This record gives sequence, C-alpha cells and structure tokens, in this order.
Amino acid sequence: MSFDYDLFVIGGGSGGVRAARVAAGEAGAKMALAEADRYGGTCVIRGCVPKKLMVFASEFSALPAEAAAYGWDMSMGAFDWSKFSGHLNSELDRLEEIYRSLLKNSGVETFDARARLKDAHTVELSTGQTVTAKHILVATGGRPVRPDIPNAHLGIVSDDIFRLPKLPKSVLIIGGGYIACEFACILNGLGVEVTQYYRGAQILRGFDDEARGLIAESMREAGINLHLGTNIIEMASASADTTASTGGTGSDAAMGASARASGDLVEPAGKPGGPVWVKATNGSERVFDAVLFATGRDPNTDDMGLEEIGVQLGRRGEIAVDAYSQTSVPSIYAIGDVTNRVNLTPVAIREGMVFVETVFKANPTPVDHDLIPSAVFTQPELGTVGLSEEDAREQEPVEIYCTSFRPMRTAFAGQPDRVLMKLVVSKASRKVLGCHIVAPGAGEMIQLAGVAVKMGATKEDFDRTVAVHPTMSEEIVTMRTPMRVA
Repeated sequence: MSFDYDLFVIGGGSGGVRAARVAAGEAGAKMALAEADRYGGTCVIRGCVPKKLMVFASEFSALPAEAAAYGWDMSMGAFDWSKFSGHLNSELDRLEEIYRSLLKNSGVETFDARARLKDAHTVELSTGQTVTAKHILVATGGRPVRPDIPNAHLGIVSDDIFRLPKLPKSVLIIGGGYIACEFACILNGLGVEVTQYYRGAQILRGFDDEARGLIAESMREAGINLHLGTNIIEMASASADTTASTGGTGSDAAMGASARASGDLVEPAGKPGGPVWVKATNGSERVFDAVLFATGRDPNTDDMGLEEIGVQLGRRGEIAVDAYSQTSVPSIYAIGDVTNRVNLTPVAIREGMVFVETVFKANPTPVDHDLIPSAVFTQPELGTVGLSEEDAREQEPVEIYCTSFRPMRTAFAGQPDRVLMKLVVSKASRKVLGCHIVAPGAGEMIQLAGVAVKMGATKEDFDRTVAVHPTMSEEIVTMRTPMRVA
C-alpha cells in the first residue's frame, strides 16, 4: 500500500518535534506534523520556559536585603508585570519561530490544524484535508484540569498565569504538587500575597520526606501562607457587597450572612481571575483576587478518534503503550505526557529519539525510565535522582547520609535559609540509590550527580572524589558517617 508519508506526527511540542526532525533528517523519512496551537508545546509556550523566566524574575526581590549585608546600598522599585510579560511574550514568539524553522529545515511538512485519526493509517485535519501515513505518532501532551466543584470556572490554571493582564494582589493556590509550589514561590517573590491549600499532610508527595519538609518550612519563612490538610469546599464570584463585608479582597474577615445569601454568590456570572470568595475545610472564608488550581493534568486525547479505531486508553484518558511506545494498534505510537508515564519534557524528547531508533533505524530500543534526574524550581530548588529514603528502605536495608546547614552566602547576610544534601545508599551493594539536594542551584547540581548515579556509582566512589571548596555541593562527597540506618 502506498502512503502519503512514512510518519505523521500529531503534536508540535518538544517530543513530537524532536521525533519528526530526527526521523526526517537522520532516517530520511518522508515526514509531516500537525499542530493545532503553538509550536513548542507546553514546555516552550505554557510551561518550563516561561515558568523558569518567572522564577528568575521573582528572585530579584530578595537581592537588596542580601546586598546590604555585603556593603551595597540598593533599593528595589516596583515590579512591572506589563514590561516583563511583554518581553516574555516576545521571547516565546522567538522560540516558536525557531521550532518552526527547525522542522522546515529538516524537510518536515507542517500543518497548522487539529488532527484526529480516521483509521490506523489515516489522519483527518480540521482543514478538511485527509492524509495517510505508514506510521502515526501521537504527541499531543496534556492540559491542566479544574476540580469538579461548582464555579470552578472562576479559578485560573497554570496556562493562564502567563496571560494575566496584571498580577493579582492576593492569590489562593490549590494543590501541593510541584506546579503549585513553584508558582507559590514565584508569585510570592513578585510581591503577591500567596495562600496555599493542600489537602495532604505534606506538599510534594512522592519526593523525599526530608527534602519536602525543608521546602515547606522555607516557603513559610518566605511569607507563603501554607495550609496543609486543607481544601476548598465552596467558591463563588465576589460581589461588591461581598468585598465590602469581608474588608476587601485578601481580607481574612468572615463573610457576612447577607453577602453569603446574595444572588451573585449562589449563581455567579464571574469570569476566571476573580475576585473570588472561598470557603475552606478549616472553616475559614475569604475573598482572593485570584484562585489558581494546580490540581493535576490530563492527557490530550479527547475527540481524536483513538478509541473508535481500537487504541486503548487508560483511566485518565492516557494512551496505553508498551516499552517501545507502541499502542494497541501496531501502526500507531505515542510519546510524552499523553501516555502519562513520566511527564517531563526531557523524557518526551528521549522517548521520541528511541521511537525513531526502533521504527526507522531497525534498532528496537525500549524506553528507559530508570534514574531520571529532575528538579522542582521552588525557592530553594529541589534536585533529585533515584529513590527517596522512604521508597528505598521498603526495598532493602539502606544507609542515609545527610546534612543540613546554612550556606555561606546567606548566613553572612543573617538570613535563616538552610540547604540539604542527602544520599541514600544500599548497605549490600554500596550503590547510591538516591541523591536529593535542596539548595539554590539544585537543578544544576543534580544534573551532574545524575550521571554518577546512573552509572551505578558507590558511596566509596563519592568518597574518593575531591571536594570543591568552598561550595555547598562539596558536602555530597564529604559525608563519611551515616546519619541513620533504615
């Protein structure tokens, strides 16, 4: 059977673009790609890149106080959101154009259209055009979701943060994962009054307990009003009467009975971005300028025709794939967040690379999801690779090497900041099973530590490494005595 293309990729994010470029450029495949929104996907347009730029922006607010201890007389003016967001949007436009150019220069034909599957080899575009391909790769990523509660439409999600016309004076963040915690730190650094509700006992579930405990403590010290074991049970558009009765947006005053009974609060006609009245499980009632839901993400598989042609989906709509990213329909593959395996941009890129190895280079290569370094860009950052102490001790006896201290830079400035360096070591093999760092620049550190852990380095390999002094990271190779055995 003759096909229009060797491969058709649905989705112009990091994973899809990399797979398309490599298949066309290195394997000589006849390629096409469809993207319904902006090229670069979540990472470049609505996630990693703009978020990290916001992290950089938010860190400047702490510099004058620190500089004063070092003899500098600095003053900080007001943060200009409009100036920053304008520059940010220009940068995202530049990056999107780079993605388009990379595809064009690799010989990939692109369609600015939504695609859905008609059968195992046929793609139907929103333009009305139909094309065929020997292989189809779905790389449509995921999207943030709002909780299933009345008036959830009044809240914003992470995608909306980058499009705000102005910063709110107060914000309530719902959630305790890395997206919630990162934006709590970002907005706090930009001068927003931040309250965070998380229904669990501690933020950053799934990460090392000691590390996430230090981050929670640091967030509170920075002024974030973090409430654990707390969730939202009711929300409504805040009317003028409501605002007055609570003392204005951001007030902790209780809402008056007349305001609670007002029509605006029962059937609100408000728009996302607040002000919003919120009632919590701890009994508090308050009005916030904005409510940000960071309560999870779902794969983008709606109305793609997947189940109709036999592609198996999971409970959250994720595409079920095998170790080679192949779906239940042999000609269709899927990579990235749409599979809900490990939802990180570098993982999607790696999955795209091994897909090309498997399908176009006759080198069947399974996806390796073991020992993936990652970072959470809170303030301070968390860098992690391998097993947490809790997970490791369930598998085998381990030794824990750990130190927490005030780093030289901020200690000199009289600030309370603390950092954490931690190694989880197998008692039997002496391999380092996990490395966890909470510190400024932890993301940079963990990338290099990840190489050693991936190679199977032992604690003695770390011990033989000469320290770089004076640095925070030297503690990783100078810890000689285990803090505890588990």
